Order: sequence, then C-alpha cells, then structure tokens
Amino acid sequence: MRFQPALDKIPAYEAGKPIELVVREYGISPDKVLKLASNENPYGVSPKVSEVIKEAVYKMPLYPDDSYKALKDALANTHGVDAKNVIQGNGSDQIFDFATRSVLSPGDKILQNGKTFSMYSIYAGQCGAETIQTDSELHYLDQFLDLYKKHSPKIIFICTPCNPIGDALDKTDLYTFLQKISSDTMVVLDAAYMEFGKTRDPKKEVQASDVISKFPNVLYTNTFSKIYGLGGMRIGYGIASEEMIRAFYKLRPPFNVSQLSQLAAATALSDREFVENYLKANLKEMIRYEEFAKKKGLSYFESYANFITIKLDKAKLDSTQTFETLLKEGIILRNLKSYGLNALRITIGRPEQNDRVLERLSELL
Repeated sequence: MRFQPALDKIPAYEAGKPIELVVREYGISPDKVLKLASNENPYGVSPKVSEVIKEAVYKMPLYPDDSYKALKDALANTHGVDAKNVIQGNGSDQIFDFATRSVLSPGDKILQNGKTFSMYSIYAGQCGAETIQTDSELHYLDQFLDLYKKHSPKIIFICTPCNPIGDALDKTDLYTFLQKISSDTMVVLDAAYMEFGKTRDPKKEVQASDVISKFPNVLYTNTFSKIYGLGGMRIGYGIASEEMIRAFYKLRPPFNVSQLSQLAAATALSDREFVENYLKANLKEMIRYEEFAKKKGLSYFESYANFITIKLDKAKLDSTQTFETLLKEGIILRNLKSYGLNALRITIGRPEQNDRVLERLSELL
C-alpha cells in the first residue's frame, strides 16, 4: 500500500506516559503512581462539572446539538465576543488542524519558535508544508520577524505562555510584532496557558476580543484541558474573525465535540472560584520549585504556565536516565530530550505531590 509521501517526514506525536502503562510495566499499584507529565489539573474538575455530568448520563446515546449553541454562547460571554467568532474543537489540536488545512498547500511554509508544541509542525507536514523555526529556546520576536521576511510563511504559530518552556510574551511586544505582519498571513495564538500567565504577570495577558478586533488575521485558541481539568473530555476552541470561522466550519466534521464534553465545558466556565483557587495554589507551589532549583544550582525557565522546566546539565544528570529512574518508582515526569533539551518538565501538582518529587530529586542530586 502506498501512503502519502509527506507522511515519511512526519514523526508521530509522543504523549506523556499514562498511569496505566506504568502500572502494567512496573507492577506498581495505581494509587502509588504520581503523574506530573501532561500539565493536567492536579485538583481535578469543578464539583459543579461532576454533578452536571452525573445528571446528564442519560444523554450518552444521543448525538449532541451540532450547533453547540450553549457552549458557544458561554465562550462568547466569557471572552466578550460574538458566538459567530467561536468554533469548538476536539481539543485545541483540532483547531490547529483546521487552521493548517484551510490555508496550506504543498510547498508552503509555517513559522514557529525553536522550542514549542510539536503538533504545529505535524499538522503542517500533513499538508505538505515546511516548518521554519527560530534557533532560540525563548520567543524572540526579532528572530520571528527576520525569518518572516525571508521565508513568507502562510502561518505563524505563537504559543504564549509556551509549552514546553513556559515563557510568555508581553502583550505590547506581541502587538508591535503583529502590526508588522501582512493581513494575508494567519497568526495562530495558542493561549492554552493564558490564565496562568496573566496571574503571574498581568502584562502577559492577551484578550481574545481585543486581539481579533485589532488583527483579523489572528486565530486565538485555548483549551479546557489545563485550567478547567477536562483533559479527558478533549475539548478546546478557537476565536477569530467570522470569515476565518466560516472557513473552518467547512473542514469541521459533524458532532466533533461529544455531548458530555460540551456540557462539562459550559459548566466549567461558570465556576470561577474553582479556577481562582487553582491559580493561586499553582503559583504558590511553582515558587517552591524555583527556590529548590536555585538552592541546588540548577537552571530553569521562569514559567508562566502550570509546569516548570528544569535543566539538568549543571547537575551532570541525563534527563532520560533520570526520567526512567523516577518512572520505575511511579513518578511520571516529562523528558524533554526529544525537544533537544536535557531537561525535565514537571507539572505543578498538589503540595503533597510536590513534596514527593522534590524529595526524590534532591536525593538524585
């Protein structure tokens, strides 16, 4: 069988190790496994979400309302936009898929940061497009601009705060950059960690309503997997001009978000107390990791997300070996060797979870 030639150049996405795999491979009891690898919400979901899902179990045999009116209205109200500016996705990943397929053809190019979410280039590759990236770990917009002028990419992907580094751009710097980009170039703003970023520094906040009104070529995306704890429900969304959303709808499969997922998402938006409590706890525990790294003489990236990336070079430890040692003990972190970093990305967990990780890392150091 012959497959598309473009697939030969595309690596498969490698997700964080699931708890089930560690239980099977190492014979560890599930309650002894600690997963801080995928930037999930360690506090679970809002009690309001749990309750509404229990009450809606009877809806599982039914297709969802394919207009997704309740969800889109809730998102529109949250972000101060019209429902016509919103599209739902099976995770924000699906929105990236819509974006690439809507404008890219074989031979086109996308531009992204040197260290960033790998699915951007994977979706672009599926369209036969080439990925151009900066040579830096952090987002340096002057490098973006130089490469933009040289290569004329059809799409620019900017992840702020960025996964897997955690750095974030000031809004003023981002807007200055966007003013220099042609309206014919789509700019995808991946804001999966935006709430964490603005909590640590309000200057990092980019509001969807503001950015799409000023820059109609910008697509703002976000997810319910992080701040709202709905990773298992697979739901994200995009906010953009009506023209862009109409194009995406021509690519959207029917019923692309499940019945219970849209209900969970709309309910999650209503519980701000749950979100605010998590944001405060995340920042408090983040500081513990930073203080630990400083004390041990380790380099780390200042993070505006719900994770921290710690480099192991100064400790003369190999991230793959350290990752595997901890994995066998039931501690799942994210090895960033595939990103070209001798580093571990650690989701900020609950205090008792962080106690265990910090104690074990201290022993290995």
